[in-house]
Amino acid sequence: MSAPLPLAEAQARLLALATPLPSERIAIAAANGRYLAEPLTARRTQPAADLSAMDGYAMRTDDLAGPWQVVGESAAGHPFHGQLAAGEAVRISTGAHMPEGGGAVLLQENAARDGNQLSLTQGQPTAQHIRRAGFDFAAGDNLLEAGDMLNAGRIALALSGGWGEVAVGRLPSVAVIDSGDELCPDPATCQPHQIPASNGAMLAAMAAPWAGSVRRIGPVADTMEALASALDQAAGADVIVTSGGASVGDHDLMRPALAAWGAEIDFWRVAIKPGKPLMVARKGGTIAIGLPGNPVSSFVTAFLFVLPLLRRLAGASAEAALPAPLFLPLAAPIAAGGDRMEFVRGVMGPDGVAPLGQQDSSALRSLARADCLIRRDVQAVAAAKGAIVPVFPLWGTTGG
Repeated sequence: MSAPLPLAEAQARLLALATPLPSERIAIAAANGRYLAEPLTARRTQPAADLSAMDGYAMRTDDLAGPWQVVGESAAGHPFHGQLAAGEAVRISTGAHMPEGGGAVLLQENAARDGNQLSLTQGQPTAQHIRRAGFDFAAGDNLLEAGDMLNAGRIALALSGGWGEVAVGRLPSVAVIDSGDELCPDPATCQPHQIPASNGAMLAAMAAPWAGSVRRIGPVADTMEALASALDQAAGADVIVTSGGASVGDHDLMRPALAAWGAEIDFWRVAIKPGKPLMVARKGGTIAIGLPGNPVSSFVTAFLFVLPLLRRLAGASAEAALPAPLFLPLAAPIAAGGDRMEFVRGVMGPDGVAPLGQQDSSALRSLARADCLIRRDVQAVAAAKGAIVPVFPLWGTTGG
């Protein structure tokens, strides 16, 4: 039996199996969370003309002492048509076009107006309140790269750059199979020798933001026949996620079931805690990830493997697909690590991050409370309050 792989090597091997799916064109307003399949260059200049950044009056740069005659108004969307002469000013609003010939703005609070007569009360008109044409970007400038994930700010940038539709990676289809004779599909009728089948719903919820569709299959009995039927039902999905049966017990049949189904096992077992008995296999265009059955182990391995795979298939770069840690101080001491990299459930607060007390891989209450995972490297020494540790926020993963 080969030794468990280090986490970074296992993640790299998984993502090397994945090629981003073909792209599709969609409205930019509907592209939140999607990955660009092509770079975007600006189709227009922003702003397209010099604009006032403040409410006030526009005048020429060679005519800053006043008084002035107000000859019109420039409002956002309604520019002044005409050219300023000496001794003239135009009432101007924030975001409005500077009039032709105008090069300075007198702030509204620094001016006195009597009818159309304008005079200076304090300060001086200045060009510092003008947003110059193209100060944000010019036509032809590079705005976003292929593989960038679109968020609210990037959607606004793309629209401002003239893009109403964009090419994004297709979202992968996912099938989730949870297996185990002990699983009861209806928690209201769960017998003492059973446990409610929660992993399938948990994994489907985790995958949903990164998937075009998620199908749940199961719970499935611990027999080769039942697992073969479930895998046949999942055929055609871009990703199959299984939960349970990945270890080495007499009833852990997922690895032989995947092999019998025709999938080639790429690797099995990763040197992490929780989640050691993880496996990755491939059949044609489908990648299968076998997760452990303990719910916290299933959650952690989904966070570290399933979600990066879905992001990569949807168009993220291999680097961007992986979760990135923050580095935060400990709000409470943490114990020394062991011979596997460990992911400790924790909560973040104003003083930093604190590990939760219950870390058993079957304990769901601490998983529900956690908003982060604290990474403890192999043989990490015990750390006191205030020590800086790598932390993976679970924002968007747990619904919090």
